[in-house]
Amino acid sequence: MEKKRIAVAVDGSRFSPKVMDKAIEYAKLLGADMVFVYCHKKYPRILGQPYRDQIISEINDQAKETVSPYLEQLEDSGVPFTVRLMEEPAGTMIPEVARDEKCDLIIMGSRGLSNLQGLIIGSVTHRVLHVAECDVMVVK
Repeated sequence: MEKKRIAVAVDGSRFSPKVMDKAIEYAKLLGADMVFVYCHKKYPRILGQPYRDQIISEINDQAKETVSPYLEQLEDSGVPFTVRLMEEPAGTMIPEVARDEKCDLIIMGSRGLSNLQGLIIGSVTHRVLHVAECDVMVVK
């Protein structure tokens, strides 16, 4: 039997700690490896130097700050994991990473940091549910 692999996607929203707890629980239960996925803001395309490098550095610093507590939690859990820091759009990148990494399951939150209010399910989650080739667990 092949080793199971779980992709866990966080965005720093209020759902992220619960997503991590659930992902670690399932990884331990299944004896699975984990692929940690975080999608940061897009890098600027039409911005001259040195401003472009400064913005990229700020985006990378913010991403590291956001993911740091989750990576510490994963290290403490003892679950084997790899990290994929990707550029948005998250709704496209999460299923792509899961496919490329041959994940059996994606675990993510029901709503994230999107500014679209009043939706029953977040737009990123909705996209992942429709595009992913593996099962998706939505944590709320």
